[in-house]
Parts: sequence; C-alpha cells; structure tokens
Amino acid sequence: MLIQGFDSVVALLGLAMLVLAVVAFVFALLAREDAYRAADKQTKTFWLVILGITVVVDLFLGMLFLQIAGLIASIVFMVDVKPALKRVSGGGRRGSSSDGPYGPYNGNR
Repeated sequence: MLIQGFDSVVALLGLAMLVLAVVAFVFALLAREDAYRAADKQTKTFWLVILGITVVVDLFLGMLFLQIAGLIASIVFMVDVKPALKRVSGGGRRGSSSDGPYGPYNGNR
C-alpha cells in the first residue's frame, strides 16, 4: 500500500514537470526572436530545442536524471528568461487599479 502511494506521488510530480515544460515551451514559441537578443538571453532556437527535448523526455523516456535537468531548464526559462522577454517586449507592469489617465489618483502614495 505504501508503494502504491509513493508511485502515485511520483506520477503526479512527473505530470507537474511535464505541464511546466509544455507551458515554458509554448511561451518560448510565442516570444519574438528579436526579444531574445534585446534581453541578452540565449536564442529562441536554443530555448525551443532545450524545452522541446524536455517535453519529449518527460513524455516518453522517464529518465529521472534527464527529467531533473529539464525541470531546471524549465524553471530557469520561467523565472529568468520569460520576465526579461516580457520587459523588452513592452509587456511590463500596467500600473495599479488606482491609476488614472494622468497618473495615480492616490496622490503618488
């Protein structure tokens, strides 16, 4: 019974790693090529290859060492590369809900 519980936890972790890799791959695919250069990150092709391999490993191979390496790559993309791409693409902060057309209504507090 304990082994079955452990197997289901491992299966859920594998699914979570796969979902993260797919989401990171889609974000990498949707970003513009010039945004990668402007953000001074690796190229779009580099990230698509790395994240694509991660998705394939998570789906078909199930090799723990490669899954962990892919998880690290997915986390690096989501935490470092994606925000940098968003910043250079003009997808930064929109402001707070109290901002009006000429600035904040709350007196700049």
